[in-house]
Amino acid sequence: MYKVTKELHFCYGHRLLNYQGICMHPHGHNSKVEVELTLSDLDDRHMVVDFGDIKRSIQTWIDDNLDHKMVLHKDDPLVGVLKQLREPMFLLNTNPTAESLARLIFEFAAAKGFPVSEVRLWEGFTSYASYSHSDAISKSEPVAYERA
Repeated sequence: MYKVTKELHFCYGHRLLNYQGICMHPHGHNSKVEVELTLSDLDDRHMVVDFGDIKRSIQTWIDDNLDHKMVLHKDDPLVGVLKQLREPMFLLNTNPTAESLARLIFEFAAAKGFPVSEVRLWEGFTSYASYSHSDAISKSEPVAYERA
């Protein structure tokens, strides 16, 4: 198997609902995303995927939808206040954990036809969450979202 990994970066704010600890308060992260793509055979250019294609598609989507946005659960009480202030948000149907964001980016990449095998989302320098289809034990619904 051939694998390539593209590192992407973005900044976002969030807070976690139903959580006891400092992450229940609004805060931000400088995140690194590692998108791993895997194929058994190379294309006619002898590549899995051109790194520029990954950047143009996935980084552009991240920049447009997540970068410098508050990523919140759609039922978070802050949503109404931030809408009134016309603050940029991205709303999820789930708690905006690193795990949920890794899955969200994985699902976007897969929907765009990339042979994505894993997405790792780093929340700072020492902690990351990852998502891959092999990690999917339950048949949970995809991470639904809307740009607010």
